[in-house]
Amino acid sequence: MPTSIRLSPEIEERLAALSARTSRSKAFYLREIIERGLEDVEDYYLAAEVSQRIGRGEEKVLKSEEAWRDLDD
Repeated sequence: MPTSIRLSPEIEERLAALSARTSRSKAFYLREIIERGLEDVEDYYLAAEVSQRIGRGEEKVLKSEEAWRDLDD
């Protein structure tokens, strides 16, 4: 799926330099960055969502003693 993004001149220069030094395409590195970083970004935003639900009282939170007790049972 073709997608376009705008990069800052500094990032564009770094990407172009890496591409030139390694003889790989800029697209290769952009795919690599997205694939490696997407999981981290998903984790961050899903955790933020849970944190908001906790703040609103919509998510159950266990004290550490309760969690350990449940593991022992």
